[in-house]
Amino acid sequence: MSQNITVLDVAREAGVSASTVSRYLTGVTSVSKIKQEAIARAIELLDFTPNVLAQSLKSGSTKTIGIVTQALESPFFGEELKGVEQAIAGTGYALLIVSGHWQAREEKDHAELLIARRVDGIIIFTSTASDKQIQSLSRQVPMVVTGRRMDMPRAVGLAVDNEQAAFEATQYLLEQGHRRIAHISGRVGQPDTEARLQGYKRALKTAGIKPDAKLIAGGDFSEAGGMLAINQLLEARGSFTAIFAANDQSALGARLGLYRRGIRVPEDLSLIGFDDLLLANYMLPPLTTIRQPTFELGKLAGQTLLNMLAGKTETVVQPQFELVVRESVRRA
Repeated sequence: MSQNITVLDVAREAGVSASTVSRYLTGVTSVSKIKQEAIARAIELLDFTPNVLAQSLKSGSTKTIGIVTQALESPFFGEELKGVEQAIAGTGYALLIVSGHWQAREEKDHAELLIARRVDGIIIFTSTASDKQIQSLSRQVPMVVTGRRMDMPRAVGLAVDNEQAAFEATQYLLEQGHRRIAHISGRVGQPDTEARLQGYKRALKTAGIKPDAKLIAGGDFSEAGGMLAINQLLEARGSFTAIFAANDQSALGARLGLYRRGIRVPEDLSLIGFDDLLLANYMLPPLTTIRQPTFELGKLAGQTLLNMLAGKTETVVQPQFELVVRESVRRA
């Protein structure tokens, strides 16, 4: 039935003009609440389905937002996506999701694919691209990027202060009496990886401790990477009493590696993570970690992009972190 129903039919049923129905459907200009309710009743009664393609050609907007994530299976990016979904709920926007697989070239190609599909804007979760590449893409559509901070006319970056957060994570271990602290870093080349490494080093230097390269192992923000990194640290035979992992997934992998070697947490080694994913509550023992508000970060990204699309220029308040103390750290 809905295929034969037109905007004119809805207008007649609602007792309004066809242009009012069109404004209601596109959201280009406001429609009074009384008329909105009448149009909504008419749409439901007539089982009317708007012609999205026709609307997009008329308004110049496809009401679609592109999402570039790095790993579809990641619990971190899953929480961010939930936040974006809540931000756009009720706005008429839909999401088109692709993966960059942590490859800068693939991320760029997929972003350009989204632009070719005429998305109105793009959100990139933890972009691997350079600021210059993001600026170039943003000339075509507005963009919001998580995992780093930036403020360009058509590109906004949202992130906690990764360097300070890592500093405070390492400082907490120092306050518990640890002096030999290992670090499992994140994926090479990522801004948040470098910031967390620098925060770790700064905390050690502030405490008068020279960072030891043997106590730094490269990870890739995954559980497997964390397990490989802890094996590397243990096989290097450098003594340490605590580990700061660049994210919770790395910490989880490290925990498994320690368990398989009969090393207890926190009795033998203390462990601290970064993110405060849901899994941090259910590790054995529950993980002390830096909480960055992942869901809220996604929601903020969605709201920021919607504001950009609406032409609003508001000062963006960056997300904040906090240390969550649980049971994976003990005094040295």
